[in-house]
Amino acid sequence: MSSITEALVSERLAEAPTANAAFAPDRTAQPAPPFQGSVKLQASTLRTAPLLDAPLIGGRDARLFPGVQLEFFTLGDRLVPVQRGAMVRESDAGAAASYWCAIPQIGRVWRQPGDGEWSRAAFPIMLVNDTENHARQGLALFLYRPDRISAMTLQFVQQSSPYLIPQYFVAWGKAAAEYQPADARGLDSMREQAQREIADRIPARPWTDLLAQVPPGTLDGFGGPLGPSTRVAAALLFQGALYYMDCETPYGAYPYPLEMRFGVRSVTKGVFAPLALLHLAEIYGPSVLSLTIGDHVRGLDRKWRRVRFLDAANMASGFGGTGSTRTQPNDIYDGYLGGDYDAWYTAPSLQEKLRLINAQGHPYPWEPGTVVRYRDQDYFLLGVALDHWLRSLRGPGADLGLMIREQILEPIGIHQAPAVRTRESDGQEGILWCNAGYYPTLDDLAKIARLYQSRGEHAGVQILHRALTEALLSGRLLHSKQSRYAMGLHFVPHIDSHGRPTFLPSLRGSGDDEVILHPSGAVSILMARAPADALRIAAPRSEERHPTIQAVERLAAL
Repeated sequence: MSSITEALVSERLAEAPTANAAFAPDRTAQPAPPFQGSVKLQASTLRTAPLLDAPLIGGRDARLFPGVQLEFFTLGDRLVPVQRGAMVRESDAGAAASYWCAIPQIGRVWRQPGDGEWSRAAFPIMLVNDTENHARQGLALFLYRPDRISAMTLQFVQQSSPYLIPQYFVAWGKAAAEYQPADARGLDSMREQAQREIADRIPARPWTDLLAQVPPGTLDGFGGPLGPSTRVAAALLFQGALYYMDCETPYGAYPYPLEMRFGVRSVTKGVFAPLALLHLAEIYGPSVLSLTIGDHVRGLDRKWRRVRFLDAANMASGFGGTGSTRTQPNDIYDGYLGGDYDAWYTAPSLQEKLRLINAQGHPYPWEPGTVVRYRDQDYFLLGVALDHWLRSLRGPGADLGLMIREQILEPIGIHQAPAVRTRESDGQEGILWCNAGYYPTLDDLAKIARLYQSRGEHAGVQILHRALTEALLSGRLLHSKQSRYAMGLHFVPHIDSHGRPTFLPSLRGSGDDEVILHPSGAVSILMARAPADALRIAAPRSEERHPTIQAVERLAAL
């Protein structure tokens, strides 16, 4: 047995993370036997660099890897988690509770020369949270043979922008693992489902393939204005293929970039609520947008009975109360994050969030639909109202998140949509957050953008209301060019190659995440981890010559 294998089998903790390349097969790798079974991981302490200043958040410890149980099977050389794309909650806590849930993704199995009778299994794993929208991209590896598995080696080497944990850090550790063989019944159907999901992915190619097809300099500046130190991932949907850059980390490129899930924060605003509104408008008619928040969420200020779903989606509810009443000129971020924002953001239950909205969010003197003021609470309330209205139509078993997944996302090839929900006192998950909380992949984001660009049509089926989707993307739903916000989309100002001012629809999240829908049909995706201070600056970038847009313009002109 090699020294590397001995270290992997051992439960001893390394002094630092290892190179990411160890978590994927190399050129000497050989085929491995199938693996199927349940792996129960004990809660374990992770080492962090640097040490965390304040690791306890709401009584839960961010230094602890959660005690979770995961089930796997193999599909060729792929290691497929049954719970892929799901936020797996801690089921077996140690002396303290972990701050994290885990999202496992599809990895690989292989045999490495020198490992003797052992085979290797590695998979991407994200640590995510159900109180905010933070993701830490990581890797896990264990050895297996017919009668035994090793401890799990873990390391987390990339992350979203810090917020409640206000530090950048890497983490690594070992988790004791207990293996149980799985019942083979149902394996064929699980494999068929995994094959469908993989087949539904957009064809993906490395960035170097695109560079090789175009003249030198064409794509210079792509990924800007982000610098490499804050960029987590970058990709371009172009002519039916998703071209992706290497995802760099302090320990080398992340070996599974298409499996990464990101905490995209306010990008969520451009996904759940607007897609639901446009889909429901296709089913029931555009009058859905004129339903009011106060008629479907009890206990709010009576002015909410005049706030239409469309007003909330456009951030024009007429509520906030923490900003000034100056509207000439109007700053749409006036009062954003005012009051005790974090108390509302971290409140676990629906009723507690509603109570704090009533306590902190007071009406402005203007009418709904007249002045844009950016507020996360408006989108949260919009999601609650949509969920309640849906239940009034379809019965108490209806659920907004389930409807979005089954009727919008799955038809376009997105089979999992992990997202934060309220946490209720009975231990159950509650209402889907529509203000933040989504954990998508690059493939997911590209498909959502493509659905918008196709005016809501997919495979000959009109999923979103076509005229309303067209009005949204063309900017006709904007209150004014100065507001640059409508139904979850920001409109990026840009001077095109002919010197003409234009506005490009985009999905944006704090920390500098950005998904831009380009006139050529291309989609650029930038995932970032801007410093914590940047989370308090919500305004879109002001560049008139956005370097990523310029690069895509040059590409489209070829």
